Amino acid sequence: MRRVRLATGPAALFGAMLLIALVIFLPMRLVLGWAGAGEAGLLARSVTGTIWGSTLREARFGDLALGDVSARLSPLPLLAGRAAVAMAGPGDAGAPPMTGTAFVSRHGYGVDGMTARIATGRAFQPLPVTALDLDGVTVRFEDDRCVAAEGRVRAALAGEVAGIGVPASVSGEARCDAGALVVPLASAAGTEAIALRIGGDGRYRADLSIRPTDPAVATRLEASGFVRGGDGYVLSVDGRF
Repeated sequence: MRRVRLATGPAALFGAMLLIALVIFLPMRLVLGWAGAGEAGLLARSVTGTIWGSTLREARFGDLALGDVSARLSPLPLLAGRAAVAMAGPGDAGAPPMTGTAFVSRHGYGVDGMTARIATGRAFQPLPVTALDLDGVTVRFEDDRCVAAEGRVRAALAGEVAGIGVPASVSGEARCDAGALVVPLASAAGTEAIALRIGGDGRYRADLSIRPTDPAVATRLEASGFVRGGDGYVLSVDGRF
């Protein structure tokens, strides 16, 4: 029987096998750290598992809660210097399961085809926004400028403003405008709207506008800090995720 002699020495073979093992079992938390995911705003209480299957416990994007998220690294984008993480999570309260991809690179970050319900907590107070529902949303920032955006966003509302009841939700389509992500949200009746504008540095401005038909309501709005504008009465909130 003819023997085949390997030209590669034992040390080189061991090194190659070690490298393969390191890649296969590379912890996801290290990859997210190297990619600067934290600097882009993606945080989690803990990250367990490897790049091929991991769990981000109590994941957040800035002040927006994502919950427990399953994640795996997509290898092909690495060739272009981009870390793309496919994310999935269970839906709750009638919301569809989370699906989509978050990515970060040296010059940008964003999401592709993201469908999810995101609890907003106190992020937009005193505006009565409790959650954002994303439906196939794609957003791409490069060098802190919005370069692409599409998909539908629905903001769930609850409670009252200046003693006035608000609709259950307002919705609209995402787009880029002058380097910022803009989401104009409006109620079905068109009398309530929220204009949401988000910059690449995480700063945002949300303008709640209400068009009252009752003069007494207009008086209450002014007493609550609303300013009369061209489209009714407006209350603005500035913040940062």
